[in-house]
Amino acid sequence: MNPATRPPSARPHLPLRPLWICRTCGQPWPCAVARLTLLADYRDDLVGLHVYLGAALFAATADLYRLNPHPGPDPAALFARFLGWARPHRS
Repeated sequence: MNPATRPPSARPHLPLRPLWICRTCGQPWPCAVARLTLLADYRDDLVGLHVYLGAALFAATADLYRLNPHPGPDPAALFARFLGWARPHRS
């Protein structure tokens, strides 16, 4: 099946750089579907997930700063968006 003709739920939810929005749903990346997919893909490698998301955070910070240097991206908001959701929860 041609990727362009797949329903949105079947298309990969990947980032559109340098805006860092989801190519499929237009939400800030990682969107909810991307988060679920990443958790499933990295279910046996949470360190790998954090390394991947850390690299994405680094790239997004640079891209978003270039697009809007004043005032620039909010570091706390970007951390929450890219890494905060993926932290293990303590019970």
